[in-house]
Amino acid sequence: MLVTFYGTRGSCPCAGDGYDLFGGNTSCVLLDIGDDNPLIIDAGTGLRELGVALRPRLRAEGRAIQARMLLTHLHYDHLLGLPFFCPLEDEGAVLEVYGPKQDDATLSEVINTAVTPPFFPVKMKEFRGEVRLIEVGEEDFALGDAKIVARRIPHTGPTLGFRVEAAGATLTYISDHQAPLDMKTVEPKVLELCRDADVLIHDAQYDEEEFAAKPDWGHSTIAYAVHVAATAGVKTLVLFHHDPSHDDDRLAELELEALEAPGATSIERIISAREGMTLDLGSSTR
Repeated sequence: MLVTFYGTRGSCPCAGDGYDLFGGNTSCVLLDIGDDNPLIIDAGTGLRELGVALRPRLRAEGRAIQARMLLTHLHYDHLLGLPFFCPLEDEGAVLEVYGPKQDDATLSEVINTAVTPPFFPVKMKEFRGEVRLIEVGEEDFALGDAKIVARRIPHTGPTLGFRVEAAGATLTYISDHQAPLDMKTVEPKVLELCRDADVLIHDAQYDEEEFAAKPDWGHSTIAYAVHVAATAGVKTLVLFHHDPSHDDDRLAELELEALEAPGATSIERIISAREGMTLDLGSSTR
């Protein structure tokens, strides 16, 4: 399984010289599990970059995209790339989006309301391709050769974490996670998703001072991400959902701080997500 990061930020996209190394696009990850149909996680602004990367190959092969997406939740930093995903401009394109059941409306109602005038100049039904919105609860299901485990995790609003098992490897993706005030408790559902994973991509938006100022804004610290990974027996921890106030220099500092956090020595590898980075599960960064 190859894992490529097209967006690593949380909250909002960033631009400028201070974001060259770790990137400025918001959450979007591509999983290559040997299937012709890409498996995408989240639709942040990195989805635009992914579409630009995929489209030349699709056109060379003379086919429209047939892809699947796991959508953790509906905050803009995880959704804004959807109407800019250029493969959806092609006739016959299909994107199946598996997202969380909402409390007061259907997934389709909420997303179609977000991608419509006056918030966006066209409606999703006007795309040449088709976006199929499929509600997911706490369940296990298959997408091609991949087994997917979806569980609700602590955040602001309905939010899913995902465990993907495919090609003999396990990836867990928890992009947004409200850390507890004691910084020690780990929700049983989170542990279920993370247990013995080869790679855990985990929310690491705040440092300790930032969390103290925003303890209920729905995110984790770098140290808490390490704690979750160590508690669950994860092999590789990828720090993710970088705060927009953290430029390359600050993220490099936080990456080093993570190596000194309690429990870090029990994890084989800790790295901060970088835009364009590819992980070959069980192998080295490429």
